[in-house]
Amino acid sequence: MLLFLLLLGVPGEAGNNNMLTHVQIAAAKPGEKPYTLTDMDGLYLLVKTNGSKLWSFRYRYLTRQKTLHCGQWPAVSLADARARRDEARRQVAAGLDPVQLKQQARAAAKIAAANTFGAIAEEWHRKCVDEALAPITLRKIRRLLDIAYETLEKRPITEITPPDCLVVLRKLEGTGCRESARRMRSVLGRVFRYAIHTGRAASNPSSELRGAIAAPVVTHISAITKASEVGGLMRRIEGYQGHAVTVFALRISPHVFVRPGELRSWEWAEIDWEHAFWDIPPEKMKRRLPPTS
Repeated sequence: MLLFLLLLGVPGEAGNNNMLTHVQIAAAKPGEKPYTLTDMDGLYLLVKTNGSKLWSFRYRYLTRQKTLHCGQWPAVSLADARARRDEARRQVAAGLDPVQLKQQARAAAKIAAANTFGAIAEEWHRKCVDEALAPITLRKIRRLLDIAYETLEKRPITEITPPDCLVVLRKLEGTGCRESARRMRSVLGRVFRYAIHTGRAASNPSSELRGAIAAPVVTHISAITKASEVGGLMRRIEGYQGHAVTVFALRISPHVFVRPGELRSWEWAEIDWEHAFWDIPPEKMKRRLPPTS
């Protein structure tokens, strides 16, 4: 009876004592029609007309007969196919459907592949652009992201660990760019927090790296702290003979106390001549906030 089933190409039912061997599988030749070689407990090998051999497991779930495809031989060996069958049998015994679980795992894998660090970082960067961050800030973010992409761009964001982030920081630290390494940790953290806020990550691995890299070496820049020295500075400014625009900028700077970038981008339309007031647009300010009086 068993030989008759084999010749007909009918998969064996759970509980038969027929066990395949590697020799039988390797010797199986394609025929004019697909046929099956049965193993035990619902596992069988489908031999197709083109010579490919596919493992499948037949089982019953909620009164319905279903089939789980377990991979292609020889990539999936006989031992591997039996292990997959046994795992599927345990799932059925636990009230789960192996086919449905496989579909869910495949869908999750597709989502993870789409939600790479690079894809989410680019989305976050576009958000920064929409928020009208200063061009120099956007350039700094872009430079740091490009460095991070060398290691993390194609990685699913949920699979990135603190050591993965540390590799990126070490690259900068190793070149002596400690401040850039510190900023890199901040940028990584902002990407991960954006992923958390949008439901594509559950944790921020960069937050575990506080204190993991050397602190930047602080270079103190000399500054005038005594009122008696201010007069000397003002006299030197008055005596400066450089470009007329530079002379004007130096002379007005002590009276307005704005950042150099804000002074350079000053436009006449921003001056209220009647009230002697300079109204700097928020988009030119560092924090995108209107100046306080």
